[in-house]
Amino acid sequence: MTTPQRIRTPLTELTGVDHPIVQTGMGWVAGPRLVSATANAGALGILASATMTYEELERAIIEVKERTDKPFGVNLRADAGDAGKRVELLIRHGVKVASFALAPKQELIARLKEHDIVVMPSVGAARHAEKVAGWGADAVMIQGGEGGGHTGATPTTLLLPSVLDAVDIPVVAAGGFFDGRGLAAALSYGAVGIGMGTRFLLTSDSAVPEEIRRQYLGFGLDGTVVTTKADGMPHRLLRTPFIQGLEETSVVKRAVPTARRMLEFKKLSGAGWREFAGDGLRMKRSSDRSWVQMTMAANTPMLLKAGLVDGDTEAGMLASGQVVGMIDDLPSCEELVDRIIAQAVERLGSLAGNLV
Repeated sequence: MTTPQRIRTPLTELTGVDHPIVQTGMGWVAGPRLVSATANAGALGILASATMTYEELERAIIEVKERTDKPFGVNLRADAGDAGKRVELLIRHGVKVASFALAPKQELIARLKEHDIVVMPSVGAARHAEKVAGWGADAVMIQGGEGGGHTGATPTTLLLPSVLDAVDIPVVAAGGFFDGRGLAAALSYGAVGIGMGTRFLLTSDSAVPEEIRRQYLGFGLDGTVVTTKADGMPHRLLRTPFIQGLEETSVVKRAVPTARRMLEFKKLSGAGWREFAGDGLRMKRSSDRSWVQMTMAANTPMLLKAGLVDGDTEAGMLASGQVVGMIDDLPSCEELVDRIIAQAVERLGSLAGNLV
């Protein structure tokens, strides 16, 4: 049984979930098992489709629907060559929420909204929030620099109010959240809920190998590093010996293994050379990366797969937010959501009682 306590916000109203908590779309991590467990706990689970082929995504959506009758979402790459086709897939299967790491085109937003699918892009600056709000997005998720994976330099406590001041659509806060105190704080700022990646990765419902999850628990608040050596963009990862070695290796020495992993990801994705090159060109146009950085970017999925799926920390990397240093257990998603809501209700009630 999930907690009878509820915190109603515009996020719960928009998406139909019980609690204003979002499990973010982490590549190789946010699969059917974790997403359905999150949904059954009353929060919003989001499938990560960037590391899935179209066929794998459809199978994943079907599996989630078999495991739960609750609302869930799918994270899409807005610059993918088959983004339009994937949008139609969400429409066909009645997915409730579409999230995007990059701003989706106006026509994609319009198409999703025609079918009452909630559009929630992730943004790293107020100007990005203003753009997607003007295009019709229903909500945005911000991620402060404390967050894992690709991240910016602005902390959540500054990014959140800057975005709240810039737009009048609901804002979900991510980056540095792991408990009910964080939810209470985010709601006090004016956010409609929180997004969490690392905290959901470190649950018993996560498909990440248990020995890897237990390794995460051994890291402190200084256990992560933001590096550009993985794919040319700031990436927050666990400070493992592999990452320390990557930091100390020159671009020239990284070139051959980078190219090899890029070819491995091409093979895994099932894409032909024309499609693979087209995706790269679209990604290049939608960002300010150099061609060297683009080549490195194709390296990232295989490095993450090695760590998060294969459990090989000597040849792979482990994305993580700074909150890893505050986490010491592996609860189920239901246990996690219940205690976050209970703690948030207690904190908000205490604050209200102390007002004069």
